[in-house]
Amino acid sequence: MIETGGLIRSLSGRRAARNFHTFVINEIGHSIVTGEFPIGSVLASDAVMMETYGVSRTVLREALKTLEAKGLVEARPKVGTRVSPRGRWNFFDPQVLAWHFDAPPDVAFYESLFRSRAALEAPMIELAATQRTAEHVRLLKYWCHQMDTAGQSIEQYGLACLEVHSTLAEASRDPLLRSVIGVVELTLALALTRDRTMSGAEYREMSVRLFEKLIEQVEAGKPEEAGETFDRIRQVDHAQVIG
Repeated sequence: MIETGGLIRSLSGRRAARNFHTFVINEIGHSIVTGEFPIGSVLASDAVMMETYGVSRTVLREALKTLEAKGLVEARPKVGTRVSPRGRWNFFDPQVLAWHFDAPPDVAFYESLFRSRAALEAPMIELAATQRTAEHVRLLKYWCHQMDTAGQSIEQYGLACLEVHSTLAEASRDPLLRSVIGVVELTLALALTRDRTMSGAEYREMSVRLFEKLIEQVEAGKPEEAGETFDRIRQVDHAQVIG
């Protein structure tokens, strides 16, 4: 499992420390999602991959089992390990989502991401506005302030924004709605690295002002108004990614 915020941190070139197991998972998974290993193709033999990645057979086999659990590959007797069709991929897996950041632009996939965000965020915001505590509000204001004072640091801004989203999910008190965070992180990373409708600075400034308004509405217990503001936040992200 990739740590929340790992994709945002990578935007500044900072990579988390990895062991051999996670290294192999990332190398193969990234190659599959970005198309280097095409769908339907058979991966190289164990001996070749062991030499390529410099790992033991045990490490390689465990990595392939993890990738199979994510739906990316399937082992077939007398055939080898084949790359699975996209329909079998677990797209809510944070690593699978993060690997899509480097994949060729896919408008249909991006639209699907935003549809998923809308479906999960709408009830999340409504619940957060009615069930938030004073501590939730304090954290929301703190992290929004961190967004506002991030300056030109995309990493600082992005991580603070993710904390706002995570706190809203916590405030909703619905554990399954936290599954939207991986989707949010990918759409946020895409928005932060594109200047499609606004410059990066303009995009971040507008987002901060909208989040400030949202937090006021959540604090006041106004679910309908908060939902409308959150729709606007999502529209701004959508426009920055897709236009």
